[in-house]
Amino acid sequence: VPAGPMTSGLSNNDKARVRQQFTQGLVDRDTLLKAEQAAYHSAGTCTFYGTANSNQMLMEIMGLQLPGSSFVNPGTRLREALTQAAVTQAVALAQQNDSGMGFQINAQVIVNGIVGLLATGGSTNHSLHLVAMARAAGLVINWDDFSELSAVVPLLARVYPNGSADVNHFHAAGGMGFVIRQLLAAGLLHGDVHTVMGQGLHRYTQEPWLDGDQLRWRDAPAVSGDEDVLRPTERAFSADGGLRLLTGNLGRAVVKVSAVKPAHRVVRAPAVVVDSQQALAQRYKDGLLNRDFIAVVREQGPQANGMPELHKLTPVLGVLQDQGHRVALVTDGRMSGASGKVPAAIHLSPESRNGGMIAKVRDGDMITLNCDTGQLTLEVSDAELASRPLPERPADPLWQSGQGLFGLFRQHAAWAEEGASPLLAAMPASLPTAVSHAP
Repeated sequence: VPAGPMTSGLSNNDKARVRQQFTQGLVDRDTLLKAEQAAYHSAGTCTFYGTANSNQMLMEIMGLQLPGSSFVNPGTRLREALTQAAVTQAVALAQQNDSGMGFQINAQVIVNGIVGLLATGGSTNHSLHLVAMARAAGLVINWDDFSELSAVVPLLARVYPNGSADVNHFHAAGGMGFVIRQLLAAGLLHGDVHTVMGQGLHRYTQEPWLDGDQLRWRDAPAVSGDEDVLRPTERAFSADGGLRLLTGNLGRAVVKVSAVKPAHRVVRAPAVVVDSQQALAQRYKDGLLNRDFIAVVREQGPQANGMPELHKLTPVLGVLQDQGHRVALVTDGRMSGASGKVPAAIHLSPESRNGGMIAKVRDGDMITLNCDTGQLTLEVSDAELASRPLPERPADPLWQSGQGLFGLFRQHAAWAEEGASPLLAAMPASLPTAVSHAP
């Protein structure tokens, strides 16, 4: 049962601008808080296309919630009717013998989820979450699967941080019904799947409406209401999807390439190495980052500190990029669906705590990050890297990892590419794969 997004408040671009001004010391904390309150002003998910809204999209395109219910605002009669209908449908499904998750989640449904994520430029967090979901269902996927599908799935939506529009604009332009109609027609989705509405994804090309007090469905728009926000496959924003796999001697990472302008997609610069986002922010405050560099933020992986959100890096790096510096980020941590603007190689595996090569990077080492070719290279010889000892592990501050409560979970967490979950780390790699079930 989705919450739906709040109505549009302060635009996401204006919110980001105030955050950068606060980082520069140009506005005070009260101005920052007023901007945040104007942006996040009511019940519902935030209006940018981050993890929460990507979740709602995924549940719909995977057939796990009612058609057209992802982006209906809270506090409306239609939202209330959809919630009541979802409860009614859940009770009805509970009385059937073949309606549980075990009957609905299969390889085709997982592939549909990946396709939806790529076609809409969704959250990078789902390169973790979808992997974990698949493994919980007895299927193995990895970032190669995302990469192969991204090569053939076009980008149909431009929602912040991929563009200036928010999810309410996306919904008004045709929303999920339009997207699913386009992807089905292009042969990019499996239509023969079991959903909460019954057999077949065709029901999800419809949208809900109220006929008096009665909830009904009708065909979703066949034509986009705003091609600056939502486009058909034949006029897609790009021929490939929103995420890209990066590989090289540093390991494997993902980047949300749909949010990075072409002029910023290739960066070759010396490394600035830190072990926390707070340390990088302090270097900025000390005036040490007014130059080209690639920030290497390590010890942020699942086993190091539980892989916390690193969104505080966005204003700092955004300011420096706007000032004309060539900057990028390489980290074994997360940047969530709000990552964008600055090229960010995230979820790097293996992580620093597992002896990943990121642990051996030193200040000044040259790194090339190429979002177009998928290259992530540390320009240091193999012999030199072999001679470098692994650094001592940094202290484990309480503000970063909690008070040891989740230490056991961190100790047993899987690699990022395996879903970063301690519950699934021991699953064999010989389980069925989903990529062979691509449409």
